[in-house]
Amino acid sequence: MKILTVCLANICRSPAAEAAIRKAADREGLRVEVDSAGTGAWNVGQPPHPESVEAGARVGLDIRGRARKVNSADFDRFDMILAMDATNLRDLMELAPSKEARAKVRLFRTFDPSTDEEEIPDPWGGPTEGYDQTMVMVTAAADGLIETLKRQA
Repeated sequence: MKILTVCLANICRSPAAEAAIRKAADREGLRVEVDSAGTGAWNVGQPPHPESVEAGARVGLDIRGRARKVNSADFDRFDMILAMDATNLRDLMELAPSKEARAKVRLFRTFDPSTDEEEIPDPWGGPTEGYDQTMVMVTAAADGLIETLKRQA
């Protein structure tokens, strides 16, 4: 299974989601390929936001990589494309080259069985607590995703 996580700038939420999915999959012995990207291009080549990296480290997530912009080839490369919020979802649906590609896109947080909330808010520019909350949300969604994939295997 190849999974792409997507947020706006690919420096806060999507790299955290990538790390959380990788950690949950490793813990459960599930083989997945995970990457992350952003719908915007202004941070391409930049590392993840330092507050995201620090908040992730506090919960055992290894957040790393370099920001990149999602592209049309991603719809062929990945089996599942997970958006962090409704705006990311809309942008991905507009970029998707086909009905089949659009079928791969959904909101990441919908995998979290403990909430009816569907979005992971962007912590950028906010207090440290926002980054910590992001880690809680991506971890819960990642755990739910991996449980779903295990049931389908």
